[in-house]
Amino acid sequence: MPSPADFATHRVFNQPPSLQDFDAYASDPVLRQCVAAGGADGFAAALSAYGRLVGGELIALGEEANRNRPRFEPYDRFGHRIDEVHFHPAYHRLMATAYAHGVHSLSWESEAPGRHVARAALSYLHHQAEAGTSCPLTMTHAGIAVLRREPDLEPYWLAGLTSRCYAPELAVPADKPGLGLGMGMTEKQGGSDVRANTTVAHPCGGAEVALVGHKWFFSAPMSDAFLVLAQEAAGLSCFLLPRVLPDGSRNALRLQRLKDKLGNWANASSEVEFQGAWARRIGEPGRGVATIIEMVALTRLDCMLGSAAEMRRAFIEALHHARHRQAFGRRLVDHALMQQVLADLALESEAATRLAFRIASAIDRAGNDPVEAALARIGTGIGKYWICRRAPAVVNEAQECLGGAGYIEESLLARLYREAPLNSIWEGCGNIQCLDVLRALAREPDAREALLAVLGSQRGAHPAYAAALDGLERLLGLPPQELEARARWLVERLALLWQAALLFEAGAPGAEAFCRSRLGGEGGRALGTLPAGLPLPGWLDAAFPA
Repeated sequence: MPSPADFATHRVFNQPPSLQDFDAYASDPVLRQCVAAGGADGFAAALSAYGRLVGGELIALGEEANRNRPRFEPYDRFGHRIDEVHFHPAYHRLMATAYAHGVHSLSWESEAPGRHVARAALSYLHHQAEAGTSCPLTMTHAGIAVLRREPDLEPYWLAGLTSRCYAPELAVPADKPGLGLGMGMTEKQGGSDVRANTTVAHPCGGAEVALVGHKWFFSAPMSDAFLVLAQEAAGLSCFLLPRVLPDGSRNALRLQRLKDKLGNWANASSEVEFQGAWARRIGEPGRGVATIIEMVALTRLDCMLGSAAEMRRAFIEALHHARHRQAFGRRLVDHALMQQVLADLALESEAATRLAFRIASAIDRAGNDPVEAALARIGTGIGKYWICRRAPAVVNEAQECLGGAGYIEESLLARLYREAPLNSIWEGCGNIQCLDVLRALAREPDAREALLAVLGSQRGAHPAYAAALDGLERLLGLPPQELEARARWLVERLALLWQAALLFEAGAPGAEAFCRSRLGGEGGRALGTLPAGLPLPGWLDAAFPA
């Protein structure tokens, strides 16, 4: 006769523990090397403090914020139009923590060398915990670059935007201890072609206007103010539009709905109509695109940092699982084929991180070094195109390492997979980036020369690298109309060569394998197809110490 114990069939074994309570900064040797190379070692203590939060409590907050999406309330119970977006407390705790550590502002708090690299590291770390809150943090950080150049701006704007106090309540900006900035550029008929925008700025005297029109994507609608583009007599101009006016009344911007997105659930993205909304011009009339160009460069940098962060987080989740899960009598990580996959994920992650931080370093040094400024201009398009394009494949491969467990919502991999396509779409899709690179190559000889000098510095590192560089130079000799048709191939080769050069320059153990597999034809189209005979277990232990 069976006893009750015979029916106790549910035993939990051969399941990995949760990856938690680790220091996301200290356990990432590539990130620490990039910080040092960018002259940001002085910020190491601040980065380590944030790394411990990212590897601990912020992951749980990110899960809560994504399970409880923002809610739009157009009217209060009495029928007054209020246009408010409500967030789960976990969202506010994420934002408050990020503000307290300067994720939105560190670049602008001093003139210390390496500050842009340090702030990039904060963004890279934060994104590993929760990607949706990266949007308002990025908008605020990048928007400050634009407003700092406006000579007549009221002092409270920059003071509030660089404050480390997160203040989500709706109030007059001048009275708040901390501010946040959103953005409204895209309209439904134009998309990336912002010159096709139809929103009109009606003059009210001086730099003041009344905006009438719409925005198809209105980022971070709970922000205190927004940078928007609109048409006036001189052409497309940039304007600062507050949500609350100085007298305490609500500005005439009407949210239509929140976007129902594939991922990025913690963040609110919206559609809006301007019904005579008050705004003031920023920059010169008719020079809206030129005014926001520095902002666009910084938001695109954050896109590539976010994608690199997603690759890193996906890789360490896969490696952690493989270290604790057994199959066919051995740990997954001890199987040769799984080592191939994991090592290739590590290599792709490292290459993406090194390129993103090299561009962050170029931005940091651009004000004092024309060569770095040139690299920043052309590198932003190269990195944004390639790093963001690689993230979905990397995250999916990491999911496969977990099997079905990587596809369920309780796994972080499911959230990462929904996030992975976004950065290649936001801030200009792939074709826009490729056209920007072509434009820089054709019209900015200093950018072309600076990039080719960087790539040429490693010509002798490996025969496959030299051959790929020769092929690139032949490709650059094509007529412009033919080169546009091959722009994606060109930018991909530029990115791969630059990544290989950075790996060789850093003495990375995987540099030769990257070169042979990505440039020399010894790798396949899928990840996990590295050349044979490599010391893969050692690479994995170094990439994320057990």
